[in-house]
Amino acid sequence: MKTPPKAPVLCLDGPSGSGKGAVGQRCALRLGWHYLDSGAIYRALAYRLRQAGVDPVDERAALAIAGTLEVECLPRPDDSAAVLVQGVDVGAALRSEDVGDTASRLAADAAVRDAVLAAQRRARRPPGLVADGRDMGTTVFPDATLKIFLTASLQVRVQRRYKQLKLKGFSVNLPDLFRTIQERDARDARRRASPLVAAEDAVTLDTSDLEIDEVASRILDLLQPRLVRTRAHGTGIANASADTDSRDSGKS
Repeated sequence: MKTPPKAPVLCLDGPSGSGKGAVGQRCALRLGWHYLDSGAIYRALAYRLRQAGVDPVDERAALAIAGTLEVECLPRPDDSAAVLVQGVDVGAALRSEDVGDTASRLAADAAVRDAVLAAQRRARRPPGLVADGRDMGTTVFPDATLKIFLTASLQVRVQRRYKQLKLKGFSVNLPDLFRTIQERDARDARRRASPLVAAEDAVTLDTSDLEIDEVASRILDLLQPRLVRTRAHGTGIANASADTDSRDSGKS
C-alpha cells in the first residue's frame, strides 16, 4: 500500500519579538491550516511547574509533567492565539516574562526538548501546519515545505514585546525587558540542544521595517509555488534544492 503523503509544513523560526507568532497566525488563518506555537508548549510546561510549586531545575519533575501535557494552539485574527492547556484557555497567563524566562530555561534542557518533540510532531496533520519557534526548521520539521527565519533589530524586538505586554495588562520595566530579551537571545544561541540558528535552506527575512501582513504576504508568495510543485509530485515535502532563486531573493 502506498504511504500517504505527509501534510505540508511552513516553519517560522526566530528570536523573541521577531514577529513569528503574529505572522504565523496570519499565515495559518489565510491558508486554513493548523497552527503550532512551539514556545507555548514550553510556556505551558513552565506554567504548570509554577502552579505545582516545582523548581524548574528539577528535571525529573519537569519530564513527568511534560509527559502528561496537552496543548492546543488556536490562531485568532487579532494575533492573540488561544492556548488550551489540559483543555483550559490560559493563553494570557503564559505571556508573562516570568513564565517566558522559565520556558527558555526549560527549552535549554536536552531531555525536556526530547520529551516535547513528539508532541510537536503530532501537530502535523492535513491540510497543513504553520509552526513557529526557534528550532522548527532545524530539528522538529527538517523536511518542511518552506523554512523561514525571521529577525529584527534588538531595539525593535524589545519595543514590540513591551507593547504586547502592556496591551495584555502586564506591568513592564523597559530596561529590565531589554536585559531579559538580550540574555534570552544569548542563552538560545548558546544552548547545546537545538540552538537558535537559521536552517541552511531557510529564507531569512528582516521584519524591522515591515508590517505583519506584508511579511505574511511575502512568505505565502514563496510558499505557493512549492505547494504546487509538491502536489504535482504527490508529496507534502518540497525539494530543498529547488526554488533557489526565490529563496535567495528573500534573504536580507
